[in-house]
Amino acid sequence: MTLRPTAILAEDEAPQRRELRALLEGLWPELHIVAECVDGHEAMSAIALHRPQVAFLDIRMPGVSGLEVARAASQTGHVVLVTAYEQYAVDAFDSGAVDYLLKPVKHDRLAAAVARLKDKLSSGARLQDLTLLIDRLHTHSTAERPAYIRWITATAPGGVKMVSIDDVRVFQAQDKYVRVGSVGGDVHIRTPLKALLTKLDPDEFWQIHRGTVVRVSAIRRIVRDDDHRLKVVLADSAEAYPVSAAFEFRFKGM
Repeated sequence: MTLRPTAILAEDEAPQRRELRALLEGLWPELHIVAECVDGHEAMSAIALHRPQVAFLDIRMPGVSGLEVARAASQTGHVVLVTAYEQYAVDAFDSGAVDYLLKPVKHDRLAAAVARLKDKLSSGARLQDLTLLIDRLHTHSTAERPAYIRWITATAPGGVKMVSIDDVRVFQAQDKYVRVGSVGGDVHIRTPLKALLTKLDPDEFWQIHRGTVVRVSAIRRIVRDDDHRLKVVLADSAEAYPVSAAFEFRFKGM
């Protein structure tokens, strides 16, 4: 009996993890995903327990970073790095040590990575020592990481209100303002949504419509209306935010 190749998926954002799994199930049905991990600690444990032949790893995860997990995973199998940042991908791919996937993961790009992985597994290609690559990527991650905003400053009656970005659930364009929906209530700011997007972590916030950006971890469910259009419902909210056709790719396989 031919043994199925094994893999782990390590991605802290559930929608992106589900999308990657769905794509893999279609492109590589014989692949056995032995574990799905939401942070670096879970990934390290899964590698020690299962010794997977392939590891799909988000570079940025809570706990142990994806780069450190890659160092451990490369001792047992082949590594595919998943990243939202091109600078990491170029270093990783050009080294020839690992493959990479840019977020959002595209079907054709994943198909090419799967083909390379199959070739490596069938040919018995030797595992790569990732020490130098990971050291270089660590340097980039600390020196070139974008400086995302941590606070929203809004004018409020009697002064200024500070809202932590960790409390924000949604940004929604409204006429000349942007509504900031947070745990502590709504505030309005004049910064255009387009300008805000450049200051938000793309792993934490997704644009789902020309006028709407939501925190991924705040998504409670995705529904379809009577016209079969996608809508997003956030935690602690009854409001459903429409997803435009341009951004439906984020929810494929969900």
